[in-house]
Amino acid sequence: MRSKDIALIALFAALTCVLGLTPVIPLPVLGVTFSLQTLGMILAGVVLGAKRGALAMLLVIVLVAIGLPVLTGGQGGIAKLVGPTAGFVWSWPIGALIAGGLVERWWAHLNLAKALVAALLGSLSLYVLGQVWLAWSLHIPASVASWSWLVYVPGDLVKSIVAALVAVTVKKAYPLITARRDTTSADAAKPQGDTASSDTDQLWSGTASTPVTVAANAESSPAS
Repeated sequence: MRSKDIALIALFAALTCVLGLTPVIPLPVLGVTFSLQTLGMILAGVVLGAKRGALAMLLVIVLVAIGLPVLTGGQGGIAKLVGPTAGFVWSWPIGALIAGGLVERWWAHLNLAKALVAALLGSLSLYVLGQVWLAWSLHIPASVASWSWLVYVPGDLVKSIVAALVAVTVKKAYPLITARRDTTSADAAKPQGDTASSDTDQLWSGTASTPVTVAANAESSPAS
């Protein structure tokens, strides 16, 4: 891994930690609050890509594990990685992996709509492991836990829109992701000279039927 990659991973891990220090934002209509910290997770995925984004979130988890107060509200320590809400924290690398993987797949034709879909799917993926862990930890029915996340969707939508705007802007100004190579297109675009070379190789190996072979057979056959 290049030093540039390491620096970017550390940068977005630090960004996620800083966002965790911001105060929670209330949603009066729904009666719930949401934090900006998961915005760092989404940004890591859509800006850095799947691998580096996931590694940045793993670095944040390491910082939490050693006791640094980098989670929302200045929290940290092993207890936050085994408590009822631990599933959401452990889902951060997965969310970054999903968002980054989709952006990489669509990189050649990435636009705001595709970036938004990638960011939103990465954000919503947190609730799969998070809600399962929550139900298991609190001994509540999975059906109850599975619906409790709906009140947080508006906040996730706002953060996903912000992340999508950043992803498209960064792609135009200073792209950090390399488009995945399409092997099918690469083979289709292969120069015709390569095909000619392949036919020449077959001629020397005796596997191709050519006019030279036909002419040689005609000379060796007796005249009628």
